[in-house]
Amino acid sequence: MSVLKDVLLELRKMFLADARLSLAVLALALGIAAMARAGVAEAICQALLVLGAIAVLVASVRAAARRR
Repeated sequence: MSVLKDVLLELRKMFLADARLSLAVLALALGIAAMARAGVAEAICQALLVLGAIAVLVASVRAAARRR
């Protein structure tokens, strides 16, 4: 049980360490989910999810590089 607790605590720290990245990924996923529920084609949603995730990651890396 302590291993599970340790893993969950580390995951929490990881997401809190870069809150902007976490919130951006969450917003992206929620937006794509809303589009899928609205009837947008599955292939389009998949492509947007992949491209959006890459864009969020690139933006996060650039922001971190600027801070250093």
